Amino acid sequence: MPNQVLEAVATAPASQRTHEQAEPHLAVVTGELATLRFSVILTAKWVSSEVESAERSTELRNELVELRRLYDDKIDQIAMTFGVQRAMKAKEEVERTVTLSRGIKSRTAPDQDE
Repeated sequence: MPNQVLEAVATAPASQRTHEQAEPHLAVVTGELATLRFSVILTAKWVSSEVESAERSTELRNELVELRRLYDDKIDQIAMTFGVQRAMKAKEEVERTVTLSRGIKSRTAPDQDE
């Protein structure tokens, strides 16, 4: 009996409407994931640059740890909201498409005042 109830709910029109409304939200959250990925890549590049002072490099390393934590948390959020399969698909898409242009040089690292 419980399986029949679940099947009925899953095929109900309200479920279809909820699913359709969730798609734009998934796109927004995936965009946030992409932004975090870009920040991780850029910050990692700055950390590895030799132009930064030791103190600034330490700050950037700490920021990189936090950005990676936020990135993983965002993937977890997607998994809890939309399912693990969609979270893994979003992660793979973001990691495949978000890159750092070769034209960006390490010397463009932000100043401490920014």
